[in-house]
Amino acid sequence: MATDQARSESEGTDTYDAFESRVERIANVSNAAGVLQWDQEVVMPDEGTPARAKQLSTLSSVSHELLTADETGDLLDELESSELDEEQTAVVREVRRRYDRETSVPQELVAEISETTANAHPVWKRARENDDFEEFAPTLEKLVELQREYANHIDPDEDPYAVLFADYEPYIDLETAERVLERLRDELVPLIDAVQDSDADLETDAFAGTFDDDDQEALARDALDALGYDWDRGRLDTAPHPFSTGTQFDARVTTRFDPDDLLGSITSTIHEFGHANYTLGLPDEGYGTPLGEARDLSVHESQSRLWENHVGRSRAFWEYFLPIARERFPELESVSPEAAYEAANQVYDDNLIRTEADELTYHLHIVIRFEIERDLIAGDLDVSEVPDAWNDKYEEYLGVRPDTDAEGCLQDIHWSHGSFGYFPTYSLGSVLAAQLYAAAEDDQGEFGEQIREGEFGGLNGWLRENIHRHGKRYTTPDLIERATGDELGADPFLGYVKSKYGDLYDLDEY
Repeated sequence: MATDQARSESEGTDTYDAFESRVERIANVSNAAGVLQWDQEVVMPDEGTPARAKQLSTLSSVSHELLTADETGDLLDELESSELDEEQTAVVREVRRRYDRETSVPQELVAEISETTANAHPVWKRARENDDFEEFAPTLEKLVELQREYANHIDPDEDPYAVLFADYEPYIDLETAERVLERLRDELVPLIDAVQDSDADLETDAFAGTFDDDDQEALARDALDALGYDWDRGRLDTAPHPFSTGTQFDARVTTRFDPDDLLGSITSTIHEFGHANYTLGLPDEGYGTPLGEARDLSVHESQSRLWENHVGRSRAFWEYFLPIARERFPELESVSPEAAYEAANQVYDDNLIRTEADELTYHLHIVIRFEIERDLIAGDLDVSEVPDAWNDKYEEYLGVRPDTDAEGCLQDIHWSHGSFGYFPTYSLGSVLAAQLYAAAEDDQGEFGEQIREGEFGGLNGWLRENIHRHGKRYTTPDLIERATGDELGADPFLGYVKSKYGDLYDLDEY
């Protein structure tokens, strides 16, 4: 009996080892594609797209073939009837979910989507530069058709937009996302109205001026140094649309510099640091498996929004960081920390650009995109109608109307990537950031004094312990409840912004 049990355990171990080896091969192909995508957006020559599109399509096909092969399915079936430990069970759960989805999609469609999105990026970039939506419209129409087809293969009986949303947030259902977005819209609109009606006189021009790009880059590096970015496993570059990508061994940050917007480069850099910091906090030993991968986009965005807003826009941060900024830009000598704090938290009454939006109006930018792409996928909105629908919603929700497509529906890169269902995770991430920050302060005490002294280890240590080190061991709801003791909810975020902006703008009702 004991011999039989030992033999069974040995066979189970051998099966799991074979499975893990296969999973790591799939991850390595995907990570290689990620480096090529980084290269395309940062340093690739303009004429490199045709070859790059085929390279990425090939890697996508190889990854798809490895994942959907009969051998993968056989290994999953065998392991699901075996006794596994908690970590192994999590890996099998995550791979099973991907396997079931991707075996539903023909390989030819996967390759077509990959090649189409690779070719779409320069078309979008050129259309934005030329302020010409019609130049991008045929590509967008093709991407919408492909995404509908993709969703239909996965679950023909489900709302296709819900299927696409699940690619980015598999464990929070679309109804939950809709409830959060509706709650934010309903409660932020009157708060924003009250702010705009306020007589408070914030020092919004603290960072007015013209600032050299090279000096801005030096200050961005100062910010990353201060926050504890690991340069041995990362780098800083520029991109038209800032992003972070990589693994726990190589997590890269990009930002952008505008000579008239020093503050924007700082907040953008801190935002992308939050993403890279999460990636670098994933366990080295989990590399190549879901245990070494981030827990989807809402959690990823919570990390960037936490560092950008709860740290980088705090009074304490500007008391610490302003002297560093003055060393690079002596013209800031007369700016006080309070003025810097007010400038970093002003609420704009005419903002059209999501990535430049303040903490409050930002979420209405998300609502607009969510509503438009949901209607596109449902077939309730034609691609040709996108510019007018976009402009009408901006006028309705934000009281401003774009004059150009470049500052309107062409401003975001996501649709050129075929990323429909992505945008809600931005607001879910902001909501979760507030919930995590509140839980961290409940455990550790307020971080204000530490931030004022340039000490970020306490906060980062809490995030490492409660979020980063777990990878995908837990589902999103389980991870949130373990970290905060509660399910995802908008109350901490709404309480935070009402208190913060009520104080800034002297709002008695808040």
